[in-house]
Amino acid sequence: MRRFGSSPGQTPGFPSAAIRCLGLGACLALALSSCSGGSKPPPERGADSSAAPNAAASLSASDPDKVLNIYLWSAYVEPSVIAGFEKEYGIHIAYDFFDSEEVLETKLLTGRTNYDVVVPAGSFLERQIKAGVYQKLDRSLLSNWKNLDPEVLRDLALYDPGNQYAVDYTWLITTDIGYDVSKIKARMADAPVDSWRMLYDPAVVARFQDCGVSMLDSPVDVISTVLAFLGKDPNSESAEDLKAAEQVLLAIRPFVRLIDSSRYDGALASGEICLAMGWSGALARAEETAKAAGNGAQVGLSIPREGTVTAFDVLAIPADAPHPRNAHLFIDYLLRPEVAARDANATEYATPVTAAAALVNPELRNNPGVYPSAEVRAKLVPLRARSLEFTRLLNRTWTRFKTAR
Repeated sequence: MRRFGSSPGQTPGFPSAAIRCLGLGACLALALSSCSGGSKPPPERGADSSAAPNAAASLSASDPDKVLNIYLWSAYVEPSVIAGFEKEYGIHIAYDFFDSEEVLETKLLTGRTNYDVVVPAGSFLERQIKAGVYQKLDRSLLSNWKNLDPEVLRDLALYDPGNQYAVDYTWLITTDIGYDVSKIKARMADAPVDSWRMLYDPAVVARFQDCGVSMLDSPVDVISTVLAFLGKDPNSESAEDLKAAEQVLLAIRPFVRLIDSSRYDGALASGEICLAMGWSGALARAEETAKAAGNGAQVGLSIPREGTVTAFDVLAIPADAPHPRNAHLFIDYLLRPEVAARDANATEYATPVTAAAALVNPELRNNPGVYPSAEVRAKLVPLRARSLEFTRLLNRTWTRFKTAR
């Protein structure tokens, strides 16, 4: 999911959701039909070009084996982590960014991506494993596997039985509500900020139309949360349930200013919007950004009481990766506690590395929107892959929602 926004000085972007198909041909057809954009070839650097040591860049030009190509959401890795890996191993990292899971999936299913590590959501991973686009991990090259939280491994096995193909990168990614505390209170003193009514009850969301409402551009996340709001299974593939969700979305569409998955956190922190559906880490960054700005703005974050969906973003190696050994080195590097903590502090998502928790900023570690309580976690529903037939219906519903006014 994954899913997630941007921070000042960083390139916009971040994750999302789910689907399933049977057979590579069917997967490819679906990915091409649902793809919302394209992607350029891997550049020498992404937005954080200053992080690459010149020595490592020079080395990559003379030794093609000293390269690692990564494809991920933007603003989703701490620049010092990249620099540290390059310095330690003499391997130059080149990376490119995607802005939707569908774009990543299209490239993977087409093949010959030249990427060594990609970062899909768990629910997309589930279907992509079936399509044969990943190679199995070589555990003998992952000495830090022991650092992974057993609970994370157990939960990730829902998508990757036996934990054979992927390593968790961020977890407990929830789809939540972010809001400008003062602007919401001024328009509705008793606003139900802990409920999906904020977005899905027309009588409520209409109160905030003037200050700006944003929804994720992620069909699965949105539909799943509407189903949770309606008291239905968020992973339901019932055509009747989908129709009910569509009716909710069409009713609130006139009040939605943005349908966006890449800049809502910055827009919320800057006051461009006052209410947003977003992913937990991006909304947590919006809280921090607003606080750092010192302009009196306060961003709130809530996990709706009706429940919401949760997802994992994982590290996986494409079947045709040109540098699989370098990929294993990098994944193992990310599993070091001190490295995982630096990444968590930068991305503001929960880390799966147990020993890293003590090194994570206390404010982040104690943020219930990022590390929810056991009671809240009991209401979280993992996003699952969807069937090809249901995904076709879902895409049509989504098109009607986005184009309706």
